[in-house]
Amino acid sequence: MTIMPTLSPRALSAPESGIVEVVNYARGRDGLIPLWVGEGDLSTPTFISEAASEALLAGETFYTWQRGIPPLREALTRYYQRRFQKDLSPEHFYVTGSGMQAIKLSIEAITSPGDEMVLLTPAWPNFAAAAELSGVKPVSVQLRFENGTWQLDHERLEAAIGPKTKALFINTPSNPTGWTASHDDLRAILALARKHGLWIVADEIYALYHYAGDRAPSFLDVMDDDDRIIFVNSFSKNWSMTGWRVGWIVAPPAIGQVLENLVQYATSGVAQFMQRGAVVALDEGDAFVDANIAKAAQSRNLLCDALIATNRVETLKPDGAIYTFLKIDGVTDSRAAAIDIVDKTGVGLAPGTAFGDGGSLFMRACFLRDPAQVAEAATRLQNYILGR
Repeated sequence: MTIMPTLSPRALSAPESGIVEVVNYARGRDGLIPLWVGEGDLSTPTFISEAASEALLAGETFYTWQRGIPPLREALTRYYQRRFQKDLSPEHFYVTGSGMQAIKLSIEAITSPGDEMVLLTPAWPNFAAAAELSGVKPVSVQLRFENGTWQLDHERLEAAIGPKTKALFINTPSNPTGWTASHDDLRAILALARKHGLWIVADEIYALYHYAGDRAPSFLDVMDDDDRIIFVNSFSKNWSMTGWRVGWIVAPPAIGQVLENLVQYATSGVAQFMQRGAVVALDEGDAFVDANIAKAAQSRNLLCDALIATNRVETLKPDGAIYTFLKIDGVTDSRAAAIDIVDKTGVGLAPGTAFGDGGSLFMRACFLRDPAQVAEAATRLQNYILGR
C-alpha cells in the first residue's frame, strides 16, 4: 500500500509552484541574476533588524496578542494616515504570519466550501490556490491585453458573477502584469460588489510602487465605512522583509473576533520580537521605502527599454508593481523558455504558465534590484532574444 492515496484530495490537489520549479532548477548557479521571485536584492535594513534583535534579547519570546501587539497596530494607523490619508483605528488592523496568511485567513473568513471567488488573471498563483485549499472555486476573469498594456473588461467581470459567487479578489497594482486600477475602475468594481452583495478582498501590497507619482489608487479612496472590503498586505516588498513572514489585514472591526479566532487556530500570533521590528519599519522606514521605489523605477526603465528595443518583445512599462510581464516573439512554451533562458543567459525569469489564464505565453521579470545588475540582465536577454 502506498502512502499518497491516504492523503486528502484537497492536499493532493495543491499545485506545485511553477515559479519555484524554475528556481529549484537553477538556484545557486555562478553568475545567476535572479529576476524570478518577487523580492528585491537588499537584506532587511539594520535599524529594523536591530529593533527585533533587541526585543529578542530582552526576552520578548512569550505568547502575545493574537491581533498583534498594540504598538504595531498603532503604528499601522500612523502609516495609513501618512500614505493613504485615511484615519483608521487600531481595531481595523490584524497582524498575520505573512501576506500569504492574510490572504488565506481573509478567504476563510468570508467564504464557505462550494462558494466561488472571482479573480483577475494573469495572477500570482497563490490567490487561486488559497481559495481551492479552502474549498472555494476560483473563477478567472482575464485582463485584456492590447498593444502591450493590460485593461479590465468590466462587462466580462460582471458576467463571471454567478449565484455561488461570494467574493471578488482584486490585486492592484497587479502581480504579474503591473495593471493598476484607476479610481473609476475601483468605483465600478465596488458598484458590482454592492449590487450583488459580495465581499472584496483587496490586495494592495504594491500600492506604493506606482510610477505615475504618489501611490496607486486604493479602495480606501472610494469606499464607504459599511462596504464589505478586507485589505491584505505585507512587510515583504516595501521594507525588504520577505523572509520575516509578517503581514496584516485591514478589516471592519465588527469581524475582529472572527479574525482573531482564525489567527489563534493557525499560528497563535506572530512572534513579539518580530513585531517590534515591524513597528520600527513603519515609523522609521519611509526613506528606505522611497529609495526602494526610486530604484525600482530606474530599473524598470532600463529593463523595459532594452526589451522593447529588440522589436521582438511585446510589453510596455508597467504602471505599478515591480514586474514586467513580457511576451517574446516565437515563444509558445514559457516554461521551456524559462529553462532555456536560465541555461543560456544565467537570467532567472518566472514562466507565465504559473500565472493562470492569459499568462502562458508570457514571462515575468522582477526589477526591484540594483540598476547595474538589471542592466546586465537586460543585455543578456537582448542577446538571447535577437539570437533566436
